[in-house]
Amino acid sequence: VQLQASGGGLVQAGGSLRLSCAASGRTFRLYSTGWFRQAPGKEREFVAAINWSASSTYYADSVRGRFTVSRDNAKNTVYLQMNSLKPEDTAVYFCAADRIGSLLTRGSEYQYWGQGTEVTVSS
Repeated sequence: VQLQASGGGLVQAGGSLRLSCAASGRTFRLYSTGWFRQAPGKEREFVAAINWSASSTYYADSVRGRFTVSRDNAKNTVYLQMNSLKPEDTAVYFCAADRIGSLLTRGSEYQYWGQGTEVTVSS
């Protein structure tokens, strides 16, 4: 599986962005997918996860209520809708996937990673 994240950019505080994670492979619909982010000088942190069927999602406390993860298995794509963005959301965002299928919240649990897409939120 190869992952391609896109949709990052510069946005003002309070604005919105939608990130996309496009995957190759016919079995991607069976993969659990997660979003992580890494701000300058900080460690990578978990943001959100969705299981293979989209029946379960999970969010970091810092984004719950503002971000929504979803997937379109027909398009082999997972999305991260980010609303009410704050300057502290500024980071490089990565998507990751694993064949296990259930919700995974730790980076070490994911086998496949995409390149990052940069999100900058100005105050």
